[in-house]
Amino acid sequence: MPQRYIKKILDARVYDVAIETPLTEARSLSKRFGNNIMLKREDLQPVFSFKIRGAYNRLVQLSEEQKSKGVICASAGNHAQGVALAAKELGIKAVIVMPQTTPEIKVRSVRAHGARVVLKGDAFDEAAAQAKELVEKHGYTYIPPYDDPDVIAGQGTVAMEMLWQFSKPIHAVFICVGGGGLIAGMAAYIKYLRPEIKVIGVEPDDSNCLQAAMKAGKRVVLDEVGIFADGVAVKQIGEYPWEICKDHVDEVITVSTDEICAAIKDIFEDTRSIAEPAGALGVAGIKKYIERENIENENLVATLSGANMNFDRLRYISERTEIGEKREAILAVTIPEKPGAFKTFINALHKRNITEFNYRYADASKATIFVGVQVQAGGLGRDELVQDLRENGYSVLDLTESDMAKQHIRHMVGGHAPTIANEKVFQFEFPERPGALLKLLMSLGTRWNISMFHYRNHGAAYSRVLLGAQVYNDEVKDFETMLGKVGFRYENMTDNEAYQLFLGAGNGKAS
Repeated sequence: MPQRYIKKILDARVYDVAIETPLTEARSLSKRFGNNIMLKREDLQPVFSFKIRGAYNRLVQLSEEQKSKGVICASAGNHAQGVALAAKELGIKAVIVMPQTTPEIKVRSVRAHGARVVLKGDAFDEAAAQAKELVEKHGYTYIPPYDDPDVIAGQGTVAMEMLWQFSKPIHAVFICVGGGGLIAGMAAYIKYLRPEIKVIGVEPDDSNCLQAAMKAGKRVVLDEVGIFADGVAVKQIGEYPWEICKDHVDEVITVSTDEICAAIKDIFEDTRSIAEPAGALGVAGIKKYIERENIENENLVATLSGANMNFDRLRYISERTEIGEKREAILAVTIPEKPGAFKTFINALHKRNITEFNYRYADASKATIFVGVQVQAGGLGRDELVQDLRENGYSVLDLTESDMAKQHIRHMVGGHAPTIANEKVFQFEFPERPGALLKLLMSLGTRWNISMFHYRNHGAAYSRVLLGAQVYNDEVKDFETMLGKVGFRYENMTDNEAYQLFLGAGNGKAS
């Protein structure tokens, strides 16, 4: 299978618009992890991602008749910008269908390249359906983001450059995976010329379509995908990419949101460039691989695949970075409600740095505090910290892995509500577009009283809301039926320990 792609990659027409990006050493990361870590800087392309390669190579293959009718694609990000620029360079009319949740900065970027933007739906699927309707109506040629041999060949030029830029032995290459176009093109080229190099895909642990396919031995469709690394939020690996990946990708590593945030910081410290979440996957995968395999003095390469980051997301990313680096423990600790208790607790930390401290009076005898404490990189010392505190007589609950604690509770700690009865708590995921939050609030009607609400805009396509409502037990089914009609994904979080400890109707107990 890779052989038939080699000529296509060698003949790929990408350099009319794309540049040969540098392969640079990540010096700080290399020193810290005891290996030579290099970054393939696709964030330096004219559209700040590798997508321009595949898009241009696909468009340049079109017949004159196809060019005269124009092209169309559905995309919320990098593929849209790649198609728009490629079409501009070739003098082809381009229509880009984007979800209404697409940040304005990306919409403006696409329009700046001369493409017509059509906004449709809250998610990619709705935009793709609209694009197909327009294909039928106007005869446009649809340009796939990854599931196309010419697109794959264009992306494969990344590997071609990498191998002529670095001729020494390479232990492994770590490549971000969404629909699979980049890893397929790179794997085809690498395994044909240098089969000893490991090709390792990296996916978010909540968007692992290639890993799931490799485990099943066939393409599978994920029930849902995560919203953080939106550039790789794909439910099923592409058909053409799968034909290559199933035989030529050595393994797939998955990483958490916090690990991606930590990788974004690592990349910034080495390059002063801010990678988008999908763009940082390769570095996150390298770090996890080194820790697992305990290797030293090896040459490792990560694709820095894109830097189309919304500025508003940086606040959220910086909050999660220390946890992702495993340098912060988030704890719920019960202390006596008496003078001097805070000082005694601080002494029990044995000079460990406090990164966050939240407290509000709730009970005359005891208090539950929300505290962040700095621990050694890699999480070393977290268990020791918890053990030390328990040996000093404190009840402790480790919330470091609790998404609810990190997403909501740390911004809401303000005490319990003892007068609130029958409170049920739900977390919603809704599209970040004008009117979506209002739609959620209006849909709740007047039957149930809202007792708690927390929302923060993270600059992403989707956001989360934590909502409390007074609902009797025999009304829960009716309430959830109403929520189903709203159409936003939700989860009942009433039994969540972090909620019970800090916000619930009555003071909780840490264990």
